[in-house]
Amino acid sequence: MDEQMRPVEPVSSWFRRLAVERRDPETLRCYAYIVRRLCAFLAERGSDLLSVTEADLLAYRAARTELQDVPVDNETWRREASVLNALFTWLVEEGHLRRRPFRMHNQSNPLNLGIKHEMQIRHLSLEQYLYFRDVGMGGQLPDGGVDHTFRGWAPHRHRAAVELALMTGMRKQEWSTLLLPELTEGTRRPGDPVEVVLQACAKYKKRRIVYVPPAALEMVETYLLLERPEVAAKAAKTLARRHKDLFVVTEVDHAHGRISGILEGKRRTFAIAAMPPRLRRLAVRDTDGGLEPLAVFIGHGGRMLGPSSWDRIREDAWRRMDEHSHTSAAPMLPKRPWRFHDLRHTFCLQLLKYLMRLVADREAATPSLGLPTLSEHIAFNPLLVVQRRMGHSSPATTYLYLRYLEDPMNYVDAAFAQWAEHDGATYAEIARQAFVREGDDNAS
Repeated sequence: MDEQMRPVEPVSSWFRRLAVERRDPETLRCYAYIVRRLCAFLAERGSDLLSVTEADLLAYRAARTELQDVPVDNETWRREASVLNALFTWLVEEGHLRRRPFRMHNQSNPLNLGIKHEMQIRHLSLEQYLYFRDVGMGGQLPDGGVDHTFRGWAPHRHRAAVELALMTGMRKQEWSTLLLPELTEGTRRPGDPVEVVLQACAKYKKRRIVYVPPAALEMVETYLLLERPEVAAKAAKTLARRHKDLFVVTEVDHAHGRISGILEGKRRTFAIAAMPPRLRRLAVRDTDGGLEPLAVFIGHGGRMLGPSSWDRIREDAWRRMDEHSHTSAAPMLPKRPWRFHDLRHTFCLQLLKYLMRLVADREAATPSLGLPTLSEHIAFNPLLVVQRRMGHSSPATTYLYLRYLEDPMNYVDAAFAQWAEHDGATYAEIARQAFVREGDDNAS
């Protein structure tokens, strides 16, 4: 909106087009920040979207990736450039611009950095994960002791969240939006696993089934027993005041994965897997203690924790990990903070390692079976199995993990183990002697 609270065109029309295409509200929110930043930059240069030039876009790219106080990384800029490319394509299609404000060079344009993009795979070792879960999220000391200076709240919630993320390989939007009927309720017996059907909250809305092992569920149930009831009880009055805006669930059909209730004054029935995050945040049920949210992970006011809240939790956890990183019990930390998505990479890599060892052992035990059939290849090929579990659209994405199956530095260390020392001489000693001899030769 402009200063007179009128829609700013043509930006408003573009977002209206995206809304009609049923883009996710969170996606539109991210797009809005990207477009607003560009418009503000152009305004400072006395320009706008309809008069922008290639020089303006080159200057904006430099400002974002090189000149601002904290330049964005290549991956962030790549996403922003993709949004802006889509915007300029639409402006040309609708006749607002005669052509794009940049020249194409070998299928590239000034918005691109000229760097070939490849998925960044960061994974954690077991020691790093336990440090992340227990010290960062749980507020413990690196040696396992109690940190009496820890002032965080809901450590059981935080530890349960990362355990669930690691043991299932779900993305943040998938595990953070789970509902109680999907995870811990129904016909499940103690010690049994759970299979969750993902659809509306999955990337590209691609349907898949996620296996949740008992170990992850036990940690979630500890949080549900120790921390969640108190948060839910305090939020009951707040939710009661908002009940007209909420989806009050009255019936849960576990057998068919559906829930029914009152939404906007009408009785509605939804397949749980098809409920988008926005609707899941509104889902509550009427209990003896008042309205209780159906979301597994909740915060103050009974609200489902959103992406920004989880990012703040992760940043606080990183600060705690960094504070204790000097102790001998702490593992080596990377230069950049861990992301929740790194847990998904870790799950994928560990599962792929295990399945490839399983296949290798099977082939060694029965070498005379011959070539596998097509159905056997589809059913038991480790790459295809992991692709299905992860929900990757293409096997090529899963293939990228192969290079991380073994640590190449281990091979380097092993290859040169006997080269490193000769009669007590280390590389440092050999180098020092080389410099001395070289100096002596020059002196003579």
